[in-house]
Amino acid sequence: MESLSTFEPSRHLTRVNNADYLEVKWRLVWLRDLHPDAHIDTDMVSLTDRVAVFRARVSLPDGGSATGWGSESPSDFRDYIEKAETKAIGRALAALGFGTQFCPDFDFGADAGRVVDAPIDLASTRGRQEVARRQAGEAAVARIDDEATPRQRKFIEAIAREAKMDPAVLSAEADAAFGGTLDRMSRRDASALIERLQARDRATRSDLAS
Repeated sequence: MESLSTFEPSRHLTRVNNADYLEVKWRLVWLRDLHPDAHIDTDMVSLTDRVAVFRARVSLPDGGSATGWGSESPSDFRDYIEKAETKAIGRALAALGFGTQFCPDFDFGADAGRVVDAPIDLASTRGRQEVARRQAGEAAVARIDDEATPRQRKFIEAIAREAKMDPAVLSAEADAAFGGTLDRMSRRDASALIERLQARDRATRSDLAS
């Protein structure tokens, strides 16, 4: 039985085009909080000097899944390749219910924002978070800063074991993912490490297939 999510999306909203928006990174944190062993696959379907197209598939351990597509051009974002992948992941997550209500038009941003988590006012976002934390008090600090859950730790161990990863290599991956050690991971740190390990696994499988 899946545990209830402790992630509070309302604490991480920013304003874009006069609407609340939940950035894709926070949708990922939400996903990992509820399903630390969910799997994310992305494929670059097309790439030219004018447009990048990505497909992302998010699969949950209970069998649920969704596919999202994202395209971007250099006229909208200089790092249009990364933004296309981000958009695809964000749409797949929104299709599964992670941030759907805070994702206007599935991130199309057709009018002015062109939102794919790039033109975000970080200072404003931090200010909103600090106000929320002061109002809630120290006892209500966001759950993502709590210690990594046992399920997250077990999943990390399972990935490392399947990849026959040396403990020293795993420690190096942790340092690269969040600049810390395995014994002092927060939930957010564990989510970042899981993403990095899965990306490493996908790259390895791709190299073996080529």
